[in-house]
Amino acid sequence: MKASEVAYKPVGLALGAVSGMIAGAAFKQVWKIVEGEGDAPSATDEDRSWTQILIAAAIQGAIFAVVKAAVDRSGAVATRRVTGTWPG
Repeated sequence: MKASEVAYKPVGLALGAVSGMIAGAAFKQVWKIVEGEGDAPSATDEDRSWTQILIAAAIQGAIFAVVKAAVDRSGAVATRRVTGTWPG
């Protein structure tokens, strides 16, 4: 393992936590727009339809994937600026 990869590990973990918080907040806001309700349904919420649960899961997954990719890419770019190498 290269030194830059070892140095990036803790940064990557921190960025993962940050991206989870950002994505969670973004999903809550999007869900309010989509459904007009405060809380998204959980998979075991018997008062919600299959359609609502699957739509919520799809939106949540898409938001988490996009936010994670954006945060990971930003972290890699910042690491390259600091170390001169791309984290692998």
